[in-house]
Amino acid sequence: MIPEHAPFSPEERSALDALLGRLSPGQRLWLGGFLSADVSSAAPTPVAKPEPLLVLYGTESGNAEALADMSAKQAKKRGFKPSVKNMSDLAPADLAKAGKLLVIVSTWGDGDPPETATDFYNGLMHDEVDLGGVEFSVCALGDTSYEQFCKTGKEVDARLEKLGGKRVTPRQDCDVDYEEDHASWLDAALKALAPAAAAVPSAAPGVVIPAAASIYGKKNPFGSELLEKVLLNGEGSKKETWHYELSLEGSGLTYVPGDALAVVPLNAPDMVEEILKASRLKGTEEVEIKGGGRKVLADALREDFEVTTLSKAILKKLLAATKAPKLEKLLADDAKEELKEYLWGRWVADAIQDFAPKGLSAADLTGILRKLPPRLYSIASSPLAHPDEVHLTIASVRYDAHGRARKGVASTYLADLVAPGQPVKVYTHENKNFRLPHSDDTPIIMVGPGTGIAPFRAFIEHRAETGAKGDSWLIFGDQRFSYDFLYQLEWQDHLKSGALSRLDVAFSRDQPEKVYVQDRIRENAEELYAWLERGAHFYVCGDASRMAHDVHEALIEVVENVGGKSRAEAEAYVGALKKDKRYQRDVY
Repeated sequence: MIPEHAPFSPEERSALDALLGRLSPGQRLWLGGFLSADVSSAAPTPVAKPEPLLVLYGTESGNAEALADMSAKQAKKRGFKPSVKNMSDLAPADLAKAGKLLVIVSTWGDGDPPETATDFYNGLMHDEVDLGGVEFSVCALGDTSYEQFCKTGKEVDARLEKLGGKRVTPRQDCDVDYEEDHASWLDAALKALAPAAAAVPSAAPGVVIPAAASIYGKKNPFGSELLEKVLLNGEGSKKETWHYELSLEGSGLTYVPGDALAVVPLNAPDMVEEILKASRLKGTEEVEIKGGGRKVLADALREDFEVTTLSKAILKKLLAATKAPKLEKLLADDAKEELKEYLWGRWVADAIQDFAPKGLSAADLTGILRKLPPRLYSIASSPLAHPDEVHLTIASVRYDAHGRARKGVASTYLADLVAPGQPVKVYTHENKNFRLPHSDDTPIIMVGPGTGIAPFRAFIEHRAETGAKGDSWLIFGDQRFSYDFLYQLEWQDHLKSGALSRLDVAFSRDQPEKVYVQDRIRENAEELYAWLERGAHFYVCGDASRMAHDVHEALIEVVENVGGKSRAEAEAYVGALKKDKRYQRDVY
């Protein structure tokens, strides 16, 4: 669309072509009129002094931070003087001076605040702060597959009002597909908070100017060729862990160690068949896809909708479609335990069979489903060691529940449905909260059981390529040494070269008593504390439900026992590590 003689670089022309190709005729017309308007002939408008605006975020995976930065850019265009702050960098008392406040905060796990926002959140919930002069609005990020959907945002919103703040627009609760909801919330909130003299028009719906050189991202994933897949577990293992290598050649996508790769999966044919069978549909019916026109139902279920994960939100929509008395009883306030038990291990098809035995219409079926979300995986490679490539370490999820074989959507999509040479839709996802130290001389301690090893493979590869002098200590754990020592030969090579200074392992099933990574931390308490005292950064990656908590507790015990501190002093020491970004976690 953009001719070669236009005053743009080839990269800019490519980005503009990609953008314009996605706009509707109405959006192009609006944009053309907006850009061609003769602003010089318009009557002069008084310029108001920019109004200060605090954009506060709490993030786990980086989404809230990215939205905060985007919100600040929009606010600046509308006459504000925005500042963006992480909750980890403020105390609740600082909000009293905010005046105008936007809050974007995610909920992590099953109702917890983000790791870096915990101290701020706890303070806000308990401190008595006078926010009588503060106008605010909250955007909450969450995942409807969890019962405590957007819990942190809901509680922050309520607390700000209780402390005297004035809510200028209703809280916006966003699911994993949050872009449109955030955009509408931001537009309304900025209008409500707008400086009196500001007369900047709202952005045209759906218009997003690309900020990065690459034209690929969440809205336009890159079709990456799968170069290689290798099963990492030995014969006899109870696990199925794969190493995947994907090409980024020609994508313009970049990453650094600590970042994640988003994989956009497809639902397996048997998953689609199961939900069609439960709904008593053929799959040839046509349905409307939001933002995507009309599609054959079977294709839509394969490409566009989450067809497995069952949640309270989906059951509520199913109740609206069926009016089933048994489902209404299950969703009652006094049936929370029964609901929790019912949701465990069941898929959407199970609920349709149980509560809609006569089936559903195609429109009702797609109406209860949410968009198929991408899956984020920690990147297991350094771009210095593998130019134009990105590597992943993924355990295939397979289990039995309620008499049926179940499986993870994305992990088995890669394992079962994609062969080398075939494309996988991907994009890179920045994670600023999981980074190597700025100095290559700084020691690092890495705790990564199972697939938690992934980012540490990237860390050590990167340090090997840069010739870093800082010591590095890896603590790895899995079930059995013979079958489950992921990347064993690579670690041995890094030990020989000096890129890895020390390796401790914990294989839980190789002896009568279970041994885990937290046990190795306690066994090596004196040396670990000595590393921390000389400035080491401490990293944890892997399971959030138990491992991360157990490692955290072991770390506090090390500081308490070796450092000769009280429990409170040890907790404060570990808290300071977090605040200084010397204790970072990537847990899931």
